[in-house]
Amino acid sequence: MGKLMSAYLMPHPPIIVHEVGKGEEHKIQKTIDSFGIAARNIKNQKPDTIIIISPHAYVFSDAVSIDLRETVEGDLGQFGAYSVKMEFKTDLSLANDIVKNTEIEKIPIAKIDDKMISRFRLSKKLDHGCIVPLYFVKKHFETFELIRMSYGFLSFEDLYNFGVQIGKSIRESDRNVVFIASGDLSHKLTPNSPNGYTPNGKVFDETLLNLLRDMNVKEIINMDKTLIEDAAECGFRSVCVMLGVLDGYKIKANILSHEGPFGVGYGVAEFIPESYTGIGLLDELYRLKRERIDNIRKSEDVYVKLARESLEYYLKNNSIMDVPDNLPDEMTKNKAGVFVSLHKDGELRGCIGTVYPLKNNIAEEIIRNAVSAGTEDPRFYPVEIDELDDIVYSVDVLTKPEPVKSKDDLDAKKYGVIVKSGYKSGLLLPDLDGVDTVDQQISIALKKAGIAPDEKYTIERFEVVRHK
Repeated sequence: MGKLMSAYLMPHPPIIVHEVGKGEEHKIQKTIDSFGIAARNIKNQKPDTIIIISPHAYVFSDAVSIDLRETVEGDLGQFGAYSVKMEFKTDLSLANDIVKNTEIEKIPIAKIDDKMISRFRLSKKLDHGCIVPLYFVKKHFETFELIRMSYGFLSFEDLYNFGVQIGKSIRESDRNVVFIASGDLSHKLTPNSPNGYTPNGKVFDETLLNLLRDMNVKEIINMDKTLIEDAAECGFRSVCVMLGVLDGYKIKANILSHEGPFGVGYGVAEFIPESYTGIGLLDELYRLKRERIDNIRKSEDVYVKLARESLEYYLKNNSIMDVPDNLPDEMTKNKAGVFVSLHKDGELRGCIGTVYPLKNNIAEEIIRNAVSAGTEDPRFYPVEIDELDDIVYSVDVLTKPEPVKSKDDLDAKKYGVIVKSGYKSGLLLPDLDGVDTVDQQISIALKKAGIAPDEKYTIERFEVVRHK
């Protein structure tokens, strides 16, 4: 029977490697010291295999991934340190068992081999999210096989379930295993951060590390997605998978260090399984998710309910539904442009709308645009029937756009914008998460339109009534 020896949260700043930092690495000495503690503990545990999940490996929007090549290798050449080279043999037996258990759970998993790398023109090299933590491990211990994987933009519950299947595969194997969740915390931690600054960066880092210290798994999986997104992190999903790997164990958690002198949060933490109880949280996490969505359904207003019913009807019947009876007069007698947005697991799943009305009334506009948002948004694959239970809808009803003379007439929270240059135009709705200024709003709208910032363009504004 295999054994999970330990799990670690480790950041991956290339500057921490001496050959890259050339002395600058001492500005994050706490992290270096914590890496040393972790590496020495791993040496004492003598694992047969290290599994590492990296946000810079093969990340897909709709699947987790696992590297199934016999050997993996890479270097830090992109950071000027070609001499930092690594090559590992892959533990294919355990990797294939993880694939099997993951597929049984119907979690989409991308199996990375030479054919897939060629088909999608992927890099063959190990990424720095793997190399940086392993650089320190290899200083103390080298005789291990590796399994390299990455998360996908699935629900946090599904990522946790992926971790559960990894843990199950470990126990069913004959391997002693260490799991490393590679990931940095907030990239907006201080005013000198190159990624911008938000006070929520510190809030996110402190909240997550405190919850990890207490192993408060339910609170972590149900963390505020707006806070997570605002922090601009890259390690949270790695943590979700790691927590799944630890599911069913009594854990001794130790936060080894946290610092952020470059504006990025670097947290190092160690998790030691003391015993396996078999009492896991997976069913409870899925139950809580279902409860959240059911509560959203109960609070839908008539606009949102119509959008949801429209897409559900279309996918089940392959036809557009008729306008239902007993809708308010404001929906059947008025015309307006309408945008319908779909979100799944906190991520945009589709958004289509009309600036000016094209149908006989608002109700028809919602019905048609809901179907378009689910099936015709070119950024996404069409929504499938088995996704419907997880889709959350919003409907924006637009006022008639009006021209503005300057940016002083705009407000990113109150007004949406339309930019136009010749035949090119781009629209952005108001009050969007992460869009806090007029300059951000216009910049995004220009990019959507394909208009260069130095081109001559006009601006229109509009208001919306948002239904959630």
